[in-house]
Amino acid sequence: MGMKIKLITFTLGLAITLAGCQKPPQENTNGNTTSAGGTATGRATVTATPSQEQPTPSDSPAPDSTATPSESESLSPSASPDASETPDVSATPGAEIAHSLQPLPGKESVVPKITKKTTISMKTTAGEVVIEVYPEAAPNASERFVELVESGYFDDTPVSRVVTGFVAQFGINWRDPHKAYKEKTFNDDPSLFALDRGTLAFAKAGPNTNSTQVFINFAENNRLAEPGMNFTTFGQVVKGMDIVDSFAVVGDPSGGLDQQRMWDDGAAYLESLDEKPTMIEKATVVK
Repeated sequence: MGMKIKLITFTLGLAITLAGCQKPPQENTNGNTTSAGGTATGRATVTATPSQEQPTPSDSPAPDSTATPSESESLSPSASPDASETPDVSATPGAEIAHSLQPLPGKESVVPKITKKTTISMKTTAGEVVIEVYPEAAPNASERFVELVESGYFDDTPVSRVVTGFVAQFGINWRDPHKAYKEKTFNDDPSLFALDRGTLAFAKAGPNTNSTQVFINFAENNRLAEPGMNFTTFGQVVKGMDIVDSFAVVGDPSGGLDQQRMWDDGAAYLESLDEKPTMIEKATVVK
């Protein structure tokens, strides 16, 4: 009898020891949990990012501040800022001033009151364009645009991309010290106001990559405000939109002039062109 008890005790101890040697569930690199045998017990969620496809004039790619973009480029919608992430400008004291900005559909209840503006005179080889900048509409973009104007950044630079019915884009200055602004990016503002004809927004290559390039809308381009793109209206042409309509179409019909060649040596590149772009002669703050 004593021998049987010892044998049973040994057998139970061996079983417990073997059970303790089993491998615990492992988590692989994509976040799925697998058992020791390799069977997945969880599944990673894959979220597709939206494409920047544009119908006509929307077969033109969205404004890109680094190089001629591809229609297949996509941006992560998770990077689009929320209205709560920027300073609260809706509570700005003062009476609302006259302006023609319109809220984006669905944003009527969150758009800030526009009580301030900065007026810019942009003299081009085609004529004068007057722009109003509204800091409450997009604080980061407005601050940078006025800063660039005051520094003389836009003076003697080309309107490098004109896509009829879509946008006119400018803002490459290859000269020192202005060229340094290319790398001085700033964060996106929430897109709250419609990208209607005559409105201005910064071009960019992805979330929070705004720096120097700006476009004027020839038509309503509200699709550019969708999550994943989040182009943001900060100003409006109030005089001279007919001048904007006359800007020369140069370079590639969709991408305009070669951005890299302009950044490398814009003067030589422009000199080599048979068809010259419209030039911004001088941009100044009027008031």
